[in-house]
Amino acid sequence: MLIMNQLSLKKNPIQLLGLLGLFGLLGLVTGNTGFYGFFGFFAFFAAIGRSDEMLRQNLARAGFNAFVVSMIGVSTAIAVLTILRTLEVAALFFAGIFIAQILTFVISFNIYEIRGAPV
Repeated sequence: MLIMNQLSLKKNPIQLLGLLGLFGLLGLVTGNTGFYGFFGFFAFFAAIGRSDEMLRQNLARAGFNAFVVSMIGVSTAIAVLTILRTLEVAALFFAGIFIAQILTFVISFNIYEIRGAPV
């Protein structure tokens, strides 16, 4: 309860994404270093007071860009995997699509934040 009061979640519910950072602890328990990436979600706890309409609009626009990239990537992956039929290629496509989504979201969001209001 103390954490909830300090974070002022009523003003900015985006801070709840910071709780996903707890999944990073699974990396310490299981030894799987892939879980360490979840520690990055703790940065959402620092999003105090930044809950304006422009931020939400930029998040939505960047999320849409990442969605479009994922649809193109998944469609391409399905087409290629029907021909090749190997699990190694499927794993590479899965990782590549995930990386492309994250990069598209982050780069788009930064561009929208620098550019300011949409034209």
